[in-house]
Amino acid sequence: MVIILIGVAGSGKTTVGRIVAARLGYEFHDADDLHPAQNRDKMRRGVALDDDDRWPWLHAVRALVQQCLDQKRSAVIACSALKQVYRDLLLVDPTAIKLVYLKGSPALIAQRLARRAGHFFDRRLLQSQFDTLEEPANAIVVDIEEPPEKIADAIVAGLGPQT
Repeated sequence: MVIILIGVAGSGKTTVGRIVAARLGYEFHDADDLHPAQNRDKMRRGVALDDDDRWPWLHAVRALVQQCLDQKRSAVIACSALKQVYRDLLLVDPTAIKLVYLKGSPALIAQRLARRAGHFFDRRLLQSQFDTLEEPANAIVVDIEEPPEKIADAIVAGLGPQT
């Protein structure tokens, strides 16, 4: 099984994803690691990515998902996947992939981003992420008001016994 944690920057995908992966004994991957240098540079400079920037990155994430499934490796992948068309690309096998949407208010996420250090994402881009976001209809939705451990609890409970 592959679990893809989706949401805007600062929603906790990496932090929560690592916890969920550890609890389930799955490997963890951060899709941010697959961004080409030019994407990272744009975001560092406060320039929002567009679809032309995102498609090569999303194809790399899709390849990672496919590799995990082909090699029967269970994984948690943190990936913003803000639009439905992006998620459709990543769902190479809907029976083996679960989407989990980490949902939070712009105010809460802005607070989190203000405290985050060492990441290439410029917090001034948060509004552009919310502008791009199409909330998923086919995902486990988890409110991120709680601490990461409780969010992970909700995700594992939402996944049910198939994990």
